[in-house]
Amino acid sequence: MSNGWVLPDEVLRNAPAYTPRPGELADLELLLTGAYAPLTGFMTRADLVSVSRRSRLADGTPWQVPVTLQVPTALAQTLDPRDPARRAVVLTDGEGAPVAALDVADTWSVRDGVAGVGGVVRRLGDGGHGPFQRLRRDPEEVRALLPPGRVLGVIADRPLHRPQLAQIAHAARTLAAHLLVLIPIGEDGLGGVPPEALVRAIFAARDRMPPATIVAVPLSRRRDEISDALLRARVSAAYGVTHLLSTGEMLSGAGLRVLVPRELAYDNRDGQWRWREDIPPRNRRLALTQDEIDDLLDRGFPLPEWHTPPAVAKELAKARPPRRHRGLVVFLTGLSGSGKSTIARGLSDVLREAGDRTVTLLDGDVVRRELSAGLGFTKTDRDLNVRRIGWVAAEIARHRGLAICCPIAPYAAARATAREMALAAGAGFVLVHVSTPLEVCEQRDRKGLYARARAGLLTGMTGVDDPYEQPTDADLVVDTSALTVDEAVQAVLHHLTETGWVEPRLPAA
Repeated sequence: MSNGWVLPDEVLRNAPAYTPRPGELADLELLLTGAYAPLTGFMTRADLVSVSRRSRLADGTPWQVPVTLQVPTALAQTLDPRDPARRAVVLTDGEGAPVAALDVADTWSVRDGVAGVGGVVRRLGDGGHGPFQRLRRDPEEVRALLPPGRVLGVIADRPLHRPQLAQIAHAARTLAAHLLVLIPIGEDGLGGVPPEALVRAIFAARDRMPPATIVAVPLSRRRDEISDALLRARVSAAYGVTHLLSTGEMLSGAGLRVLVPRELAYDNRDGQWRWREDIPPRNRRLALTQDEIDDLLDRGFPLPEWHTPPAVAKELAKARPPRRHRGLVVFLTGLSGSGKSTIARGLSDVLREAGDRTVTLLDGDVVRRELSAGLGFTKTDRDLNVRRIGWVAAEIARHRGLAICCPIAPYAAARATAREMALAAGAGFVLVHVSTPLEVCEQRDRKGLYARARAGLLTGMTGVDDPYEQPTDADLVVDTSALTVDEAVQAVLHHLTETGWVEPRLPAA
């Protein structure tokens, strides 16, 4: 049964649909559940100006952080806040299912091709889907479940190891407070832990917590740490938190008291976690850093029991398997004729011979024919081609395969998008720049493309009349004018082996 607002049929039929970006979808859900109360929609220009100047909405309500929605200018131009028939936008999730209706009160230009829209949002339908729906309770429901008195809030944006669990237990005991754990599921947790794995890891530590209420909240991080901290405090207060335990950079707000715990260390005399300064240096062992935890997991080593409860370690090992068992995207970029495809085919052959990996080769020319037929060579079409390659490669890697891609990919932003897709899928990404100089590529010119471009018969040729943006973030650089193909393949293979992505091979007898 739907509890959502239903627009008039004629408005729903004619209203344009738009899928917000992930962070905006997270904000939308927080608006719909009342976690952003008293805010009831995306801000208008007047609200934004007032927030930036006075930390208040245009109506005078205290509010410190912008909560905005941006849409393509072409969509904004179809809207008219003064016309009831032309001021609605249906906001959909990533799969195109309607989530909410936006009653547009204001539109404005943000930058070329992008506009801001503001107005009240109301839910459509019965409120979404996805894993752990039973944990996605709204603030009013959670507040009704909490016992009277103090409520200690913990925003568990990372797995809870023994030092964090000891800090939580101490704070709850000191305050005589009920524990409310808010798990952000708007994006990956710290250390690249997917939201579902983060939830499982938190539940794996539940038997080591005081009695607790656990809720999943669609929080995502802002670029601005101060805004992030203020919003987290406000959301926590909406869920009934009276005291918030800091797990990093945290500011007070929304009437909350924020507790900054003292640093704990492991006391090897009796296996307890105590305040660091209370333990003699010779008996003191500091908590592992995130880099140390990631390194152990990447190499397939168990997390030590003195630091991590075994049940939590098991969930983390499942979420972040050793690199040699994890999905990987090897992305070769370079000019036409640089040797990308030849290296990619050679690498694919070697890995298939070894048999340790399921390998998929996404050759640029084959992808153009099978996946991107109809695309040209404008910047927009080139970016779309690379995005398609990146998406397919990320899906291969999501299921622990190894994808080798070798498009020209001349633009840094498109390469960065391919990297982000792979990382979001829980996979690795290795960028190989095949840096063979332009003059060498022109001498090879197996397809005759450079000759046609120099003769004016072909436009948009990378390196001739279209730029190639040299990678500044390449994990490996190879130049086939100075290396043979076999040497270049071995260089890539050596890098993959040294970084743990490929099992080392014994030399052939």
